[in-house]
Amino acid sequence: MQATSSMISYAETALDWGVMGTLGLMSVVTLWLFIERMMFFKSVRIEDYKHRDDLEMDLTDNIGIISMIGSNAPYIGLLGTVVGIMITFYSLGDIGTVDAKKIMMGLALALKATATGLVVAMPAIVAYTIVLRKVERILAKFDVAHEEV
Repeated sequence: MQATSSMISYAETALDWGVMGTLGLMSVVTLWLFIERMMFFKSVRIEDYKHRDDLEMDLTDNIGIISMIGSNAPYIGLLGTVVGIMITFYSLGDIGTVDAKKIMMGLALALKATATGLVVAMPAIVAYTIVLRKVERILAKFDVAHEEV
């Protein structure tokens, strides 16, 4: 009984640090890449580029990572929820009694991972959309500048 209780405690700790830590890291990376891209866009000089493809490659550098984070953060949160529900059911089965309070607390803690995944994903998708629109605007300015020449 003591070993099972410590195993459940370890699983809950691993869930919190693993899933929530991964989502936290994804959030920091998204913010960092968004700020880096915005700083690059402010400093880019379209007259330094001869070919549109070279400019486009520099402008779109690392934005796929922002998109990937926005797409996958809900799945990581969902994984945390599934594992949290499994831990809840396992601990209830181990105790042998049905305790509504324990079930509700376990499910609420499990759903925290899904909510966090969504909280990470939504700003990442917004950041990706903003960055993509900025790329389109800079490329349009490049096209206009080269049509005049």
